[in-house]
Amino acid sequence: MIRMVDLKTQYENMKAEIDQAVLEVIASTEYINGSAVKKFQAELEAYQGINHVIPCANGTDALQIAMMALGLQAGDEVIVPAFTYVATAEVIALLGLTPVMVDVDPETFNISVELAEAAITSKTKAIVPVHLFGQSADMEPLLDLAQRHNLYVIEDNAQATGGDYQFSNGTRKKTGSMGHVGCTSFFPSKNLGCYGDGGALTTYDDDLAARLRMVANHGQNKQYHHAIVGVNSRLDSIQAAILSIKLKRLDQYNNARRQAADFYDKAFAGMPQLKTPFRQNNVSHVFHQYTLVLQEGDRDAFRQYLQAKEIPSMIYYPIPLYKQEAFQKFWSGAEMPVTEHLCRSVISLPMHSELDPATLEVIVDGVKSFFQS
Repeated sequence: MIRMVDLKTQYENMKAEIDQAVLEVIASTEYINGSAVKKFQAELEAYQGINHVIPCANGTDALQIAMMALGLQAGDEVIVPAFTYVATAEVIALLGLTPVMVDVDPETFNISVELAEAAITSKTKAIVPVHLFGQSADMEPLLDLAQRHNLYVIEDNAQATGGDYQFSNGTRKKTGSMGHVGCTSFFPSKNLGCYGDGGALTTYDDDLAARLRMVANHGQNKQYHHAIVGVNSRLDSIQAAILSIKLKRLDQYNNARRQAADFYDKAFAGMPQLKTPFRQNNVSHVFHQYTLVLQEGDRDAFRQYLQAKEIPSMIYYPIPLYKQEAFQKFWSGAEMPVTEHLCRSVISLPMHSELDPATLEVIVDGVKSFFQS
């Protein structure tokens, strides 16, 4: 059976280690903020090369906590890409802020720096670049733009943990470690995923880290002393123990995903019906998704054909964010042709760390046969 994400085989390959770690947490009875959480936090700080990791309950919470800790106020504008998952804009609206959606780059599918700059007004306070499908947004010009306009940069790193970005001076940094704060998700299907919900925030800033911790813990600076209004958002110890084990394998997992992407790229080379994922030269793509753009043919028919051959596929995302009923009131009516095109034509193939050549061959043969029939 071919799966979009094969968590079962991944678990079986490290079952003994996972089971032992989970049982140790249960035996310790340190279920919340226990030693397993502190251990994982330190390990992720070392991996990311960053001063502070603040674990939380999920990636959506991470985004909300970041905006609360930065002191964004109702009516402030936050620029986001129009082609992304709803969570990116959802927390902005939830806090009474205004999501300002802009079109994306036709190659990387990440936020267009030029269009982001054009969208800046006197009310703009932050930009949220999303490292979509595992490829970093073009951070150097974005950071320069933010500095010139005195804006916060909140990285949505939910899909790119482990990815790298190289600056023009040769410096390399992990995604999630370049803006004022990074936000990630450990949803099970992510490159670094737990067995439930989980998330984290990352920052270099000591003062901001303290405020992020306060917001995530009911606004407390010490127990029963609530300096600000916060939320309750925690990573539980069992999930942290699982993440510690998987973090040791993250680079291996990401390399396996790149190898699978290479296989797909080679197989689909020269097929005018398909546009394979673009890889920015200074970015290490970690392929959370392998997303094709269908240049010819009917996408629904293509997907149904694959389904008949028991080859799963997914469409991320079928509706522009600004055309979702909940967000239409934030849309200026401006045309966003790249987002419109992508929503009509993208389709993602199975992508995970357990794909083997035989499975990849079956998937590739199925894709090719649709266009040969």
